[in-house]
Amino acid sequence: MEVVELLFWINGHVDKSQPIRQPNNRLTLSLSFKFMLPAAENSVVDYSGSNRSWFAIRVRSNSERIAVAHLRERGFDPLAPSYRSERRWSDRTKEIEQYLFPGYIFCRLDPSDRLSVLTAPGVVDLVGFGKTPERIPDLEIERVRRMVKSGLLVTPFPFIEVGQTVLIERGPLTGLEGILVETKGKHRLVVSINLLQRSVSAEVDRQSVRPTRGVATSALIQPVAGIRENPVKCNR
Repeated sequence: MEVVELLFWINGHVDKSQPIRQPNNRLTLSLSFKFMLPAAENSVVDYSGSNRSWFAIRVRSNSERIAVAHLRERGFDPLAPSYRSERRWSDRTKEIEQYLFPGYIFCRLDPSDRLSVLTAPGVVDLVGFGKTPERIPDLEIERVRRMVKSGLLVTPFPFIEVGQTVLIERGPLTGLEGILVETKGKHRLVVSINLLQRSVSAEVDRQSVRPTRGVATSALIQPVAGIRENPVKCNR
């Protein structure tokens, strides 16, 4: 909010540094008051408080980049993890950027302040159960971030509910826990955003992992508002 002070005068000049006088028998009237104006539409508000949680935001088709840009302008710190892949045509091959969770981005916010998010261009709604937005555990977001920053090739992977949980002991993913799977003779570490029923994976050295708690089973999955059928497919 911005404080604005207005000063009105009638039939004379008002100098705030001098007492009000009545020169030449003419009345000089000074009125001074303050009122509050709403912040400008493009002003930046800090939404990075530690009491805020991660939420998934559903966006319009191919609007991830637009939504992220507008949320950043509004003071949020959205996350839209991506990866590089090759597209081949008959005459050329091109490397393009694709999103690990197409149709969704993530953002830390207070759900009571979600109007600033929902009015951003490209945003559809917050993902949750019924009309209640559902928080995403910080650990799930951190696992995805670690994978993306590792420099390894990270790709979407079919959502996994059950598997052998392992801990990475060496390499760029040291300390990261996930589910170990074998695909086409190679081992991959899979981490998931359970709310979206989506997973991502990276290839790892089998010798760099050790089992943790045995077989992991995900929590009971309920129908979630704003979730489309998982389009990610993997040729095993």
